[in-house]
Amino acid sequence: MKYGFTLPGRGPMATPENLSAIARRGEELGYYCLMASDHIVVPRHISSTYPYTEGGEFPGSDSGESMEQLTVLSFLAGQTKTIRLATSVMIVPHRNPVVTAKALATLDVLSQGRVIVGVGVGWMQEEFEALGLPPFAERGAVTNEYIRAFKELWTSDNPTFDGKYCQFSDISFLPKPVQKPHPPIWVGGESRPAIRRAANLGDGWYPIGSNPQFPMGEPEQLAAGLRRLFSYARRAGRDPADLDVIYRTHRYELRRDGAAPSFSTSEERRLFTGSADEIAGDIRRYEEMGVSHLTLDMVRISPDLDHMLENMEQLATQVWPKV
Repeated sequence: MKYGFTLPGRGPMATPENLSAIARRGEELGYYCLMASDHIVVPRHISSTYPYTEGGEFPGSDSGESMEQLTVLSFLAGQTKTIRLATSVMIVPHRNPVVTAKALATLDVLSQGRVIVGVGVGWMQEEFEALGLPPFAERGAVTNEYIRAFKELWTSDNPTFDGKYCQFSDISFLPKPVQKPHPPIWVGGESRPAIRRAANLGDGWYPIGSNPQFPMGEPEQLAAGLRRLFSYARRAGRDPADLDVIYRTHRYELRRDGAAPSFSTSEERRLFTGSADEIAGDIRRYEEMGVSHLTLDMVRISPDLDHMLENMEQLATQVWPKV
């Protein structure tokens, strides 16, 4: 199992000093990747439903803050040496595809091959409208086309593309990414179109366990999603074994030895909570299902920097050795 963690993109933890400290400590502890989220603007009035809270409220709407994703990862590339740098996820329609492919290729070169391109279609219609993007209703088709354009730019000696939303020809596109054939593409999302996109275009599927509309929070739910992923992959002529599965959860609470559980005896223990042995058992269970990477939403469960660093350290030093 490989492990990742989310980065703060807003609020008091999102300072240069704190981001550097988090990234460096994650690297020291042996985490595989750090993950930066993506919003360009935060509209003052949001009617769109956020997919990952029960009530559909977007947690960032109050502050209005959002650091630009690729800038954060570029900054941290210079603060680290080995940890992978993941977009989690990049809202693909937000940016011109040729400019985005260039930025990602450049970051892969400068970081010596550490970029992971997590991709998604987006959920906030108001942000799409503020940015003057293609129609929100067409965001899935735009994303599919842009991903194909990325691959053409990253791999072809004479990149040419003639799509509905993107066209280019007679250009040089250098330097190419360090990673071959290109940086891994992790497709986020729990819906059937997202799973199909992962099977057809991705190198991995990246579901989050907290989507109430398409629940993946329990092993049985994720197993159903994996069966669908593998079926789509076979239909596309791909070997399901070639796809990574990256599971993200904010359910993490390590109970200290001898401490009382945070749940009553009448309640069932929640996954990824409890003793180090219990959490390690949960991780082994997901690994046996085919999950290759586990990402912890450390920002969501940590009220401040000290708590976040403590959670990261406890997982690495107390739980991993038992997996």
